[in-house]
Amino acid sequence: MTLERKEAELLYSLWFPLMNFVNKKYRICPGIGKIAVGKGVSLPDAKAIASYIWNHTEIIDEYLAKTDLPEEYREIIAGWKTCRSGKYIIERHLKKGSVFISAEDCSVYMVQGLFSSFEEMFDGWYLPILTEAVLIPFRGKIITDGIVIPQRIRFGVESTADFKEVYMDAKKNGELKFSM
Repeated sequence: MTLERKEAELLYSLWFPLMNFVNKKYRICPGIGKIAVGKGVSLPDAKAIASYIWNHTEIIDEYLAKTDLPEEYREIIAGWKTCRSGKYIIERHLKKGSVFISAEDCSVYMVQGLFSSFEEMFDGWYLPILTEAVLIPFRGKIITDGIVIPQRIRFGVESTADFKEVYMDAKKNGELKFSM
């Protein structure tokens, strides 16, 4: 499951200006120029800027104080301060999204892809997949910031069964998170 195309485009129209603001002010990657839709940015540069934002979420308030955006967009961006950065196990893919289990506290999230589903992005990979990602809210859904880094680790049968049990328990107990 992915965001609708217009939602994904909106996400990037909000995300890239924030990244530009942070990069320009804090000189994370000074040589890259302006990040724009269609132009893109290299993964290492995007990760460096994004990591700075997620490690200093107060920057979001600073950015919002200096920008003139509609209230709905301001709320979306302000919501990103509740990000959840860490390692996640992608346990399964479903119609509503992919199941991400936090490697830290076993919280279980239903996460949607942006333009491509995680099933498409990790086609050919065996589940479960250990990833590094940042989960953020977007219009009542959970997505990532677009940077999901898989780890080449194969889990054994017992670990795979344990992850399935974590998912099934969360589902049964109403603890599967669809929003943040």
